[in-house]
Amino acid sequence: MLLRHGETEWSRSGRHTGLTDVPLTAEGRQAARRAGTLLEGRRFARVIASPLQRAQHTAELAGLADLAGPAGIETDVRLVEWDYGGYEGLTTTQIRVRLGRPWTVFDDGVVPGATPGESIEAVAARVAAVLAGIAGDLQDGDVALVGHGHCLRVLATVFLRQEVRMGAQLLLDAGSVSVLEYEREQPAIRSWNQVAPV
Repeated sequence: MLLRHGETEWSRSGRHTGLTDVPLTAEGRQAARRAGTLLEGRRFARVIASPLQRAQHTAELAGLADLAGPAGIETDVRLVEWDYGGYEGLTTTQIRVRLGRPWTVFDDGVVPGATPGESIEAVAARVAAVLAGIAGDLQDGDVALVGHGHCLRVLATVFLRQEVRMGAQLLLDAGSVSVLEYEREQPAIRSWNQVAPV
């Protein structure tokens, strides 16, 4: 199961929020609580979250600590958001104006800035390592991963054994829940981008 963190000021305004550790808004906190209603009746063999506060707080507010196994909510730095490098904090429109041409992170990548930035292949490699690390746990039950929009979209494509740029077609709203599973040994999407009603 994938849970994208709730809304932040930056996600609300469309700013690329990679490694900048911004908090949830009041609406983001409410959405995280509502996401917990989509998890009622579930138990997880493991719950793993990005170490960034927006993911950690979402996991807590959604009640995942109570649904987790004995380890509680674990942290994995490989679930942090894409490192946007020189595009950190900018909107897609601002990046396109700066470049003077169309741009998407999935097709065109990022440039170095305060951080070096990260290629889509690097994001795919680290989420593939997360998936490899939980493979054994899936024999014991479901696993919840709490993270960020672009990172989780890439993770879904890796799980589905698809070309990673397909993640551009997988919209993922703040505070949404998605379920990936195996159907006769084939990776599949059970549900995608579910948001609890207000």
